[in-house]
Amino acid sequence: MEINLVDQDQYARHGIPHDQLKWLRANDPVFWHEGDSERGWPGFWALTKHEDVVHVSRHSELFSSNRRLALFNEMPEEQMALQRLMMLNQDPPEHTRKRSLVNRGFTPRQIGTLEEHIRTICHTLADEAAAKGDVDFVTDIAAPLPLYVICELLGAPAEDRNKLFEWSNRMIGAEDPDYNTTPEQGQNAAAEVYAYANQLAAERREHPRPDIVTKLLQPDENGETLSEQEFDLFVLLLIVAGNETTRNAASGGMLALFEHPEQWERLVRDQSLAATAADEIVRWVSPLNLFRRTATQDTVVRGKTIKENDKVVVFYSSANRDEDVFTAPQSFDVGRDPNPHIGFGGGGAHFCLGNHLAKLELRVLFEVLSQRLPGITMTGDPKRLRSNFVNGIKSLPVKV
Repeated sequence: MEINLVDQDQYARHGIPHDQLKWLRANDPVFWHEGDSERGWPGFWALTKHEDVVHVSRHSELFSSNRRLALFNEMPEEQMALQRLMMLNQDPPEHTRKRSLVNRGFTPRQIGTLEEHIRTICHTLADEAAAKGDVDFVTDIAAPLPLYVICELLGAPAEDRNKLFEWSNRMIGAEDPDYNTTPEQGQNAAAEVYAYANQLAAERREHPRPDIVTKLLQPDENGETLSEQEFDLFVLLLIVAGNETTRNAASGGMLALFEHPEQWERLVRDQSLAATAADEIVRWVSPLNLFRRTATQDTVVRGKTIKENDKVVVFYSSANRDEDVFTAPQSFDVGRDPNPHIGFGGGGAHFCLGNHLAKLELRVLFEVLSQRLPGITMTGDPKRLRSNFVNGIKSLPVKV
């Protein structure tokens, strides 16, 4: 079988290449993937089994996010210096310090206080969709929900959500012709986010409020605080990670329910399944397809020697359909339990900070949709994002 796990055109046409990933799990789970000299991509090790993705995730001392960053694309050294200040691209102990500061705003208790607000947003989105009749599930339902929630977290006005949406699209859309952004435009969007974060921080220092921004600007019990640059990068990470992942899980989840109508009927009949459905949606969709690590020393995985500084890429989308871990992994089952998916990462230092929030948003959204819009139907084909990183849907026309 010809293997190419990074061809963006393939992702735009068909989504994640599950046939190739299934073959690799069975035949070559630690696979040396040729690079692309035209694009400046070195070859890399593609890891496709659940156990191996978890191993890499839990051993930051062997597989670094910091050496060459966590994103797949290569970056010039001068850009890396700034990126290394972001939690995503750090290893312990620096990552541990940063994460402990930021964790204060994301405890299950803190996130639980948002449930009623999230429910109100979902009912409002259902009302607006019902009034229109024909809508785009992505732009009318899936995208606004996390944007409203991020505005709430930041204590920002709800009308700022369109700015956040546009910044996020510019930062992740460089490979997609519909967004047609250049790396420079992505950097400009990031600069606008930093300016926005600075303004928010200045306002909160003067007028503290019961929101995450105020909490993050205050010293912790050891007197530690985030620097201005660290705070700006955190806001950027929240806007991209907190928006893209939930948006695409919701859109991909709705598409999965259209493709498995018997599962939608189960959910409509029994809305208490929304909690397990949220986890199954994250497993099935895997909103982030991959992350990159760099080997810090020679190491062996399944008998293959990975050399120091080799590029190692873990495929969550593959791990989440591993036949050794899941019963009937190719079946979409809203009642699946247990569900040891790693759609929020394989544990370790970089386990998703916002996992409680994402699951809450998805659970409430699909509770409300199954209750309010049981007759929702798809009226056209989905349009997929041209990206090997974000498993994204740009458009999903529906009638409600």
